[in-house]
Amino acid sequence: MGADRGGGARRTSARVVAYTACGVVLLAGCASMPDSGDLRGVESTPRQDTQVRVFAMPPHEDASSSEIVSGFLEALTSDDPDYEIARKYLTKEASDTWRPQLSTTVLADGPGADVDRVGGREEADDLSYTLTGTKVATVDAQQSYASAAGDYSESMHLTRDKKTKQWRIDVPPRGVVMGKSDFQRNYMSVDKYYFATSTTLGTSPHTAAVADPVYVRRNVDPMTQTVRSLLKGPTSWLNPVVRSSFPTGTALKKDVLTPDDQNRLTVPLNDKAARVGLAKCNEMAAQLLFTLQNLTPTVDEVELRAGGRQLCALTEDDAEAVAARGSVERADYLYFLDDKHRLVRLAAATNGTNPDPVPGALGEGDRQLESIAVARDESMAAGVGLDGRNLYVGALVADAQLGEPELSSAGGTPEERLSAPSWDAQGDLWVADRDPDNPRLLLLKEGVDDPVVVKTPPGLEGRIESVRVAADGVRIALVVKDGDESSLLIGRIERGDDGKAGEPAAVSVHELRSATPTLEEVSAMSWAGDSRLVVVGREKGGVQTMRYVQVDGSTPEGPAPAALSGVKEITASEDARLPLVGYSEDGIVRLPSGAQWQKVVTDGTAPVYPG
Repeated sequence: MGADRGGGARRTSARVVAYTACGVVLLAGCASMPDSGDLRGVESTPRQDTQVRVFAMPPHEDASSSEIVSGFLEALTSDDPDYEIARKYLTKEASDTWRPQLSTTVLADGPGADVDRVGGREEADDLSYTLTGTKVATVDAQQSYASAAGDYSESMHLTRDKKTKQWRIDVPPRGVVMGKSDFQRNYMSVDKYYFATSTTLGTSPHTAAVADPVYVRRNVDPMTQTVRSLLKGPTSWLNPVVRSSFPTGTALKKDVLTPDDQNRLTVPLNDKAARVGLAKCNEMAAQLLFTLQNLTPTVDEVELRAGGRQLCALTEDDAEAVAARGSVERADYLYFLDDKHRLVRLAAATNGTNPDPVPGALGEGDRQLESIAVARDESMAAGVGLDGRNLYVGALVADAQLGEPELSSAGGTPEERLSAPSWDAQGDLWVADRDPDNPRLLLLKEGVDDPVVVKTPPGLEGRIESVRVAADGVRIALVVKDGDESSLLIGRIERGDDGKAGEPAAVSVHELRSATPTLEEVSAMSWAGDSRLVVVGREKGGVQTMRYVQVDGSTPEGPAPAALSGVKEITASEDARLPLVGYSEDGIVRLPSGAQWQKVVTDGTAPVYPG
């Protein structure tokens, strides 16, 4: 967690480890923070093991105003489930109206606290403090994370009780505020799952499960927190394109959920769910299983109960028959271009190094390609010609022929023509035309229909350089270049009804948000999980790095990929069991789990998994 809190010319420690035993750390918010002088920081807790529980101490008798401020800020970073200790630093009236669950503000360092002397005296019975810092992110009432920037400044007012002479806070800051490392210790990201409303997987009758990441408090019964969040419904950003099978108003009837010794979790629901049928209940159970398995591997089966009876029970295998997730759909092959710029493939789950040409004209013909994409069912492929001008689509079957280009760009150079294409879950093909005179994001229904111009948000600055659609079909990753800078943006795909007289349905991308707020340049990216991407980029003034990022702009837990120099392209599968594959100055290389980068072929480019 590191030292989160920095102040001005002088620093004071506002945390004291009072007692450590059995995984518990008690923190006394009683260190000295003088009522006058420079801006002060409230020191962050040293990095603790994630299994250590951290609890704050209540205010001691006759605590000074500065000790009340520091103690309150410390209590916000503890593992107190209902912030009961933090409330002891407030007046009764302030405690009754304070709503810590409404928001969490994350600062680069912990909040500085500066006493306001304007209009006040040291002996006065009320004081104002200003909390300051640099914003990194916010977590809203839906537990949704969003990157933030700029200065943080918020007032906090204290009053001294005329009878007891004890200082208390009568105007606390809005929600919770803490430094970045305290946030990383206190909170964890969890994917909850809903169903795409307009996406069917090719000819499959069931739909795609869509991950909706939220942040829950790590040491405050995260399982029950996560289930409650799931029942409340999707976050506002995702809500327009997903549905939940839980009836509106469904809630838990039990405060704590615990799996039994058979890894079975019983989930008691209120009467809002009592009348659901078996099919609907199985969907509800699938949402729960997908969500809980993302949180913990100790749940293999869920049982739903309501109205005094069992509604249904569902196992992990049964859940996969209800809806599909990209993270468990394993690709058969890894694809790339050989030294003759033709499409070849290797079995994805092996260590093979001798690729075979794909069947059909893209692998066995004489068409030279610059970039390629393979449909998720691996029956079709699309390739952009060597000069970037034309897009070709062909079947991956023996003797399949290649017709005329499905799309052509009028850009002046290869870099100003077509991007690498991407297939979505419905079997539709996406590509960006980078022509400066007519930049467009395009969709080809089933890869062969006339291109449809996809509407992008008004005011989108820059030109789309690359495109990758998530396995769920409702989220899209775009690298957008604006001047010398490029960033990775995540958007929501919305599809309208079919048009009149055979016109194609309108397709649009909404609410683009950055997944790489700290990077100045993004040169390659790929989906690497249900809500995670792998990115090659560079911070301002830095060198090229490779990292994982979440769709909400946060950094996932766990190590970054092993360093690889000269990375030009990167591909990953949503299925984490398959290795990361890159194209670098050493050729095509792969990174098996727990190993170092291994060379696949020296002469090869454009590696891709299906999608």
